[in-house]
Amino acid sequence: MIDFEEEISMFEYKPDYEKTMERYRAFWACDVLDRPTVDIRISKPGAVPFRKKQYASWRDQWLDIDYRIDKIAYEMENSLFLGDSLPLAFPNLGPEIYSAWCGCGYDFTEDSTWSQPVIHDWAQDAGKVRLDMNHPLFKTLERFTDGLIARGKGKFLPGLTDFHPGGDHLAALRDPAELAIDLLENPDEVKAELKASTKEYFAAYNHFYEKLKSTDPDAPISSWMGSLCGEGRFYIPSNDFSCMISTAMFEEFFLPGIMKECRFYDQSIYHLDGPGALRHLDNLLAIPELGAVQWVCGAGSEGFSRWADVYRRIQKAGKGNVLYVAMEELPMVFETLKPEGIHFGYIAGIDSEETAREVLGRIAKWK
Repeated sequence: MIDFEEEISMFEYKPDYEKTMERYRAFWACDVLDRPTVDIRISKPGAVPFRKKQYASWRDQWLDIDYRIDKIAYEMENSLFLGDSLPLAFPNLGPEIYSAWCGCGYDFTEDSTWSQPVIHDWAQDAGKVRLDMNHPLFKTLERFTDGLIARGKGKFLPGLTDFHPGGDHLAALRDPAELAIDLLENPDEVKAELKASTKEYFAAYNHFYEKLKSTDPDAPISSWMGSLCGEGRFYIPSNDFSCMISTAMFEEFFLPGIMKECRFYDQSIYHLDGPGALRHLDNLLAIPELGAVQWVCGAGSEGFSRWADVYRRIQKAGKGNVLYVAMEELPMVFETLKPEGIHFGYIAGIDSEETAREVLGRIAKWK
């Protein structure tokens, strides 16, 4: 038997890294090794919050990259990466940063960012919307990523930011309500912009993917979804705008682009957000290249039992399932699903290493 406490790991903070990656490989194959993957990251006992800093504006807070790198490094050092949690850092510049690089104004709040539409008239403005790799915020993400690579060497690894391409990118460029009307009144313009923006998005993705791979070709690729990662081109296609439209509109305008994304990646997880988007699940499950689905029910609709049929549909289609559950819901999970292709993205109620090991033991017995 291998002693994973003694094996050499690429991460100082994760001595059992290789065993964890074996479990992730099984997840991507919709299989299971010794147990499903479980993401459990908690603070070390006695760890205190990183020092706070005062700013004149939220923008200044977001763009103080040196401070943010220091904070991430401190939090990595003071965390326990239990189960299959990995020391992967997320260089977050907000969910519509790709749209900002393409011309949208960008506002910062305490916890998030907001884009300002840039296409007010298709005839006059569409030609102005193009990816600018010299945009100040593009350069900021380069500096953020490079800084995390240097700081995390041998300890942690940065992932990709939250790009939000496709339909959500169009909604940012145009405004969601206007885009909904455009599907009826300006369908050709929408399709043309989707085609152009997809090509540019792949260029932006490749730029940062190659930056991460240049440090270590074997390093996993991650993003905002905790420790869930892939070993090739990995990402999380999504379309939050889809909750506003019919399946026919989704099939005509957005499904082809999502299929193209899934073919572009080696491994992908679709972020399905909210009950209004559930009508598109069958279309998504029919994409051969899609590996898994993260179903997010939305605030006020929580509870595994309410959505058990959704998880069954995903598993029956041969796709992986990303679960967010509470400890007391585990027996129902065990009764409802098979362990193959399951990833526990979060289990509420785990607040200590002792509790984490007890939960992992229960999951390991699930057959």
